[in-house]
Amino acid sequence: MPKYYFIYNVFAASVVFFSSSALAFDLGGMINSDQILNLGKSLPQNTDNTSASAAGLANFSNKDQVTSLKQALTQGAETAVSELAKQNGYLGNDKVRIPLPENLQKIAGLMQTVGMGKYADDLIASMNRAAEAAVPEARKLLAGAVKTMSVDDAKNILTGGNEAATQYFRKKTETALTGKFKPIVEKSMEKVQLAQKYDQFAAKGAALGLVDQRDAKMDDYVTRKALDGLFVMMAEQEKAIRANPLEATGALAKKVFSAIKN
Repeated sequence: MPKYYFIYNVFAASVVFFSSSALAFDLGGMINSDQILNLGKSLPQNTDNTSASAAGLANFSNKDQVTSLKQALTQGAETAVSELAKQNGYLGNDKVRIPLPENLQKIAGLMQTVGMGKYADDLIASMNRAAEAAVPEARKLLAGAVKTMSVDDAKNILTGGNEAATQYFRKKTETALTGKFKPIVEKSMEKVQLAQKYDQFAAKGAALGLVDQRDAKMDDYVTRKALDGLFVMMAEQEKAIRANPLEATGALAKKVFSAIKN
């Protein structure tokens, strides 16, 4: 089709341009959301808060600590998934909306100037709809991570930082979630012709070292961003419960989180 042929040529021309201007091409010019969303990799710990939290737990048995945490985590995970799974859960939320891959953002302006901005907008909508379709798959895996939590896991989360639970979930479920999300994303995106053209363009860009290998396939990119968005929302739920324990579901969870906050 002529419109896709034109877009593909724009992609191909961009690869040539970028390869001839590699030294001047600033891949860091866009905000790198991966750096923001890479939760739990290098967060500093506040030892004073950790000590205070441990003291607050002294009046609760190990069983109570684990039970209260499971109540809160089940609540937070379910809320995060439910919010994202509804229509516009990703697309309508600035915090988790999946943007065009960075290398494609570089030419999106050109598409706008030639009256083809609609195709970029349609691609963004398709990516986010794919994420919304995939995210319900997280429920079972997140629930499983809660059920298998050990006493030590619970103590580390309760006395950890504001995103300690989110870090735990990411460590325990990210690989399995990727396996669950990707087939749904693939199915959602397989009829999006612009996504197929992107894969052709990005493969050439990756070979030239101009495109992050992780972004060389649209399905991989959308799956990764969908997971990032899920963990962002889970972190928000965790912070809210820590900041206001009375928002926790279950009387025991309210008591334990109030104790570690004080």
